[in-house]
Amino acid sequence: MRVLVTFALEAEFAPWRNRHSFAPVRIAGLTLYRAQIAEAEVAVLLAGVGGSAGAGVRGVMTEFLDRDHGFDVCISSGLAGALRPEHLPGEVLAPRELRSHRMYGGLLGGRLACDDSLVELAGCCGAKIVESFYTAERILVSVAEKSALARTADAVEMESFDILKEACARGARGVAIRAVSDAAGENLPLDFNRTLARNGRVNFSKVLIQLARRPQALPQLVRFARQSRRAAESLADCLDRYVGVLAKQPLVLRFEEVAAT
Repeated sequence: MRVLVTFALEAEFAPWRNRHSFAPVRIAGLTLYRAQIAEAEVAVLLAGVGGSAGAGVRGVMTEFLDRDHGFDVCISSGLAGALRPEHLPGEVLAPRELRSHRMYGGLLGGRLACDDSLVELAGCCGAKIVESFYTAERILVSVAEKSALARTADAVEMESFDILKEACARGARGVAIRAVSDAAGENLPLDFNRTLARNGRVNFSKVLIQLARRPQALPQLVRFARQSRRAAESLADCLDRYVGVLAKQPLVLRFEEVAAT
C-alpha cells in the first residue's frame, strides 16, 4: 500500500513528522519525506500554497508511475478555514466533494467527488464528514469573505481540488482530510496573501513588514498560531489512525469493523 500525503506548509506537517522517522528524498526535482507507517509506504509532499500544488503532485505521480507503479491513495491534508459556524477550530473534516474557483468546460466552479470509501473511513477515524470543501484562489481573510461562500461549502482551502484532480487522473484514489484552523466568525490577524512567495511558501520577512505596519495584530497572531498548532496536532492524531487502518484494509473496507477498532 503506497500513500501520498500532501501538506501546503512545513508547519502543518510538523506534528505528524515528529511522530515518525520521515527521511527526505529528492524525486522529480522535489523533496519528499518517506516513512513506513504500519503496513503502508507513506510519502509526504510539501506542495506549497495555492495553484502550484497540482503541478508538484503531477510531477511526483508521473515519476512514481514510471518507476514504482504509482500510489494507491492520495490524501490532501493540512489546515482549512471554516465557512460555517458549526465547524470549530481543531476539528478534522473530510468532504464528500471538492469545489473549485477555476473554469472547467466553460463553467465556473469545477466539482470533484472524493472516494466514497475513503471518506467513510475518515469518519470512522475521527474526522467529521461534511458535504464539500471550496478550493479558493486566495486566502479568505475576513468574516465577510467567508460568509459569502457559506452556502457553497463547509470549509475553504487552496489546494485539494488541483491535487486530487492530478492524483485521480493517474490512478490513485483520493480524499481530503483537513483540520480547521480558524472559525467562520473569525478574521485572520494579517492578510496572509501578502506574505506568500512565488513558490507558495510563507515569506517571513513579509510577515514582519505587516506586523510593523499593524503591531496591534501581534496578540491575535500569537493566538492564531497556537490555534493552528493545536489543529495540526489533531490532524496528526487522525492521520495516524487513518493510515494504520487503511494499510490493513486497503481495498475492501467494512466500516462496522473499522469503527470497532
